[in-house]
Amino acid sequence: MKFWDKMVGNDITNAVKEYDKRAKELSPAYQKAWVQVETQLWTHSDFTGRNLLPIMDGVIGMLEEADADGLPIDAVFEADLSDFVDSIAGDEGTADFQEKWRRQLNNNIKKKLGD
Repeated sequence: MKFWDKMVGNDITNAVKEYDKRAKELSPAYQKAWVQVETQLWTHSDFTGRNLLPIMDGVIGMLEEADADGLPIDAVFEADLSDFVDSIAGDEGTADFQEKWRRQLNNNIKKKLGD
């Protein structure tokens, strides 16, 4: 990969396009689930979004396997879809923007108070 492509984010764009292309080969229920998972995952992104690429690759792979096995979508996501996204993002150590801002605010307050 060229340095310029990494600087402007072409690597991320290409990866997301590849995931979307893989998702279009899934059955309609799995395609809908992928869109929901992808949308909710982006809230756990860092500044670049590179932290989500391995997670997205794992999720699309899991969906492809489950679809190939003929499992219903409810069997894949036993719990609520947002709980699933939060758990996989939390396992990977990502935090959403709100959590990052909360942590930053708390640190700034501690500095101002002299703790």
